[in-house]
Amino acid sequence: MAGSTPATLIYVPTMTISLQQVLPAYFEETRKASSEIWGKDLRFHKGEYIKIVAPSGSGKTSLVHFLYGLRNEYNGQILYNDQPVRQLTIEDTARFRKDHISIVLQDLRLFPEQTVEQNLELKRQLNPFHPPEKIREMAERLGIGSKLRSLCRTCSYGEQQRVAIIRSLLQPFDFLLLDEPFSHLDNKNSEKAMELMLEEAQARGAAILFADLERIDYFPFTRLFHL
Repeated sequence: MAGSTPATLIYVPTMTISLQQVLPAYFEETRKASSEIWGKDLRFHKGEYIKIVAPSGSGKTSLVHFLYGLRNEYNGQILYNDQPVRQLTIEDTARFRKDHISIVLQDLRLFPEQTVEQNLELKRQLNPFHPPEKIREMAERLGIGSKLRSLCRTCSYGEQQRVAIIRSLLQPFDFLLLDEPFSHLDNKNSEKAMELMLEEAQARGAAILFADLERIDYFPFTRLFHL
């Protein structure tokens, strides 16, 4: 529209993400009745630990993508600090992700022809929260220190998941979104990764939103929803 001004993201210390009657465009309205997320009005605050139990086919990955702004084929509204996500410019969305929201995607999206260390250092340099030596420290803690110089494509999927987890922790964030981050890890390695993520979230006063197929005993959620 002539004379219109692009939306400008307003950054405030107390970060919130809100959902207003959100429902994937490809879901029937009847889905609202059985879901504690779809079709509801919800607000998530910085510092909360939110667990979303989501069986296959319930739209778990769609929800995480919607919250991160990767996709927008939904009815209703998602808001960052009361700013509708759909009204943000591409530049504002990129800036928001860089400064305020991090993610572990189910499909990881690593660079397969780069080494583990290169994948991590590239992320760290975009908006440094940690010094370079923190990469090795985290990798050693999660049992992939010996893989730093290996190409990502040569690593097992479980090793790649740990790379993606570390990558998500190298930037500032107010919200950390997790989509089945431990699907290829055993309980011991999952607990180690969860411990690291909790430490990093606490250091930032950040929220974790953890979507998975089942309830995880070692995630100390403050709010629980069934999708």
